[in-house]
Amino acid sequence: MIVDSSKDFRTKGQVVLEMRNLRVEGHSDDNWSPILHGIDLTLRRGEVLGIIGESGAGKSTIGLAAMGYVRNGCRFTGGTVMFDGIDLLEASEKQKRSLRGVRIAYVAQSAAASFNPAHRLLKQTIEVATRNNLKSRAEAEADVKILYKLLKLPNPENIGSRYPHQVSGGQLQRIMMALAMSCRPDIIVLDEPTTALDVTTQVEVLAAIRDIVEKFNTAAIYITHDLAVVSQMAHRIMVLRHGETVEEAPTREMLHSPRADYTRSLWAVRNLRKIEEPNDDTILRVQGISAAYSNDGHRVLDQVSLRIPRGRTVAIVGESGSGKSTIARVMTGLLPPTSGEIYFNGKLLPATFETRDREMLRRIQMVYQSPDTALNPRHTVRELIGRPLQFYSGLQGSALERRIVDLIEMIELNENHLERLPGELSGGQKQRVSLARALAADPDLVICDEVTSALDQLVQEEILKLLLRLQKQLGLSYIFITHDIAAVRAIADEIVVMHKGIVIEQGMKSEVLEPPYPDYTKLLLSSVPEMDPDWLTKRLIAREGVAGSALL
Repeated sequence: MIVDSSKDFRTKGQVVLEMRNLRVEGHSDDNWSPILHGIDLTLRRGEVLGIIGESGAGKSTIGLAAMGYVRNGCRFTGGTVMFDGIDLLEASEKQKRSLRGVRIAYVAQSAAASFNPAHRLLKQTIEVATRNNLKSRAEAEADVKILYKLLKLPNPENIGSRYPHQVSGGQLQRIMMALAMSCRPDIIVLDEPTTALDVTTQVEVLAAIRDIVEKFNTAAIYITHDLAVVSQMAHRIMVLRHGETVEEAPTREMLHSPRADYTRSLWAVRNLRKIEEPNDDTILRVQGISAAYSNDGHRVLDQVSLRIPRGRTVAIVGESGSGKSTIARVMTGLLPPTSGEIYFNGKLLPATFETRDREMLRRIQMVYQSPDTALNPRHTVRELIGRPLQFYSGLQGSALERRIVDLIEMIELNENHLERLPGELSGGQKQRVSLARALAADPDLVICDEVTSALDQLVQEEILKLLLRLQKQLGLSYIFITHDIAAVRAIADEIVVMHKGIVIEQGMKSEVLEPPYPDYTKLLLSSVPEMDPDWLTKRLIAREGVAGSALL
């Protein structure tokens, strides 16, 4: 392993970043409005500061400010951000560029939007280290392959030869972690780094992140909406709302005795439970489906069979690479199967979307995990919703406008949002627009692929309640692909458990989530983080070979 001895001077507990009275504004509707209202923050070496809060609270704005950066349409209006004697708000662009990615690394929420689809992953992972002459190409490649192995990526010696689209979302997020770690930065800003990961992989990645901070006295800002995750990672927790600090305290104190009513409301969410309802009427049946992404004979799906009852929700759960999203791609005709058949309303479904008529395309719609990559950033909300209405229903003029307004109100937004671009919406609002775009086709079946994984817990609950209301109102059938067991309990009637392209277990929710469990289902359920700061340590001790102590 290549160790950067130049970082040995780091002293644990030393202040590495200070924000004082930080203020940021955003531009919308020809007006400037505050995003951050005088934030104070101190970060020390070897420390993880967890920042939680609902969508639009300003969490990511703080994370970007740690690099002296604001998004387009935003501006710093006051305060200081001090790093190594430099005020990043006053530093030149050249100074800031020399720090970004090298001494201050940022791991974004959406890995899919962060990689160039035209370049192989290894080339992109070593780019910062080699471009800044920190390592030779050979040294950087050797180091990155060790990081790939550390982050539990399959085939770490060769996975870097793939392109971004050839790995799963969870694998891509871990490769992004390797990119950030490659220069051994002073600060790592982790913006929802495990939202795309299944629970079993999340345990390993959380352990890797925690050990990196400890071994190199790296400071970290850990931005998340997952209270159980932040309780494993953070030494201190800052609760943010509407751009202001609600409260800040050591993690154990915050978990046991939150002072603010708002913090207590965060602790109380995710109690939503759907009462399961069996239904023998089947809308979609998958029979013996196998599929592969290449001609090497490796099956991503192997003889998968399942059924979706009409007007009900089937949750498909499993770790990254289990085939959850692949089965969705097969159902929508984006990936033709190598064998097997799919029946929709009792009729054989053509294998590819090119061979399906417009009516069949209309009836099965998909909502993707990342609205940032699914929504055209140059189209307004009106255009995003209006185009499928024109394509599937032929609506024009006043009829089109009435239906657009109906849909925007159906997803609990209003007409004021219609002229906005996706970049002017919060994460929850963008996901609502993605759902409205799917509903514009008037579908019978909606496939929801990790649609709540990138959202804070309050917004997750709102989206789940919206989905339940729309199901009851419109008679929709859902396939809900997720690794979030709490979301499964909230929305599912039935559950399908997948592992390495095979269906391990399927049945009513009460049957699958109650013991006795098959071994793999037991592993999934035992890997769901708990609101206990010691949970991760206990879990690692319980899992031989995953303790993570042989890190770096």
